[in-house]
Amino acid sequence: MQIRYNTLGTCASRIDIEIDNGVIQSAAFIDGCAGNTQAVGALVKGMAVEEAIRRLKGIACQGDTSCPDQLARALEQALL
Repeated sequence: MQIRYNTLGTCASRIDIEIDNGVIQSAAFIDGCAGNTQAVGALVKGMAVEEAIRRLKGIACQGDTSCPDQLARALEQALL
């Protein structure tokens, strides 16, 4: 499953995610802080969607959201 999620409230403008059988195959952030977003993408690769949501949801940066939180929100939508 391919997901293209337009973010809100973060430096990254979009997250492109690939999920296969409930496991994240890739997560690429468009724009944002390159080192941090590449690290988040590398860390969630191979992780179960539910586990990534549990770990990332609610992390705040500049306000009440962050790139990791936006990834969790995108993954939650994918489960619907």
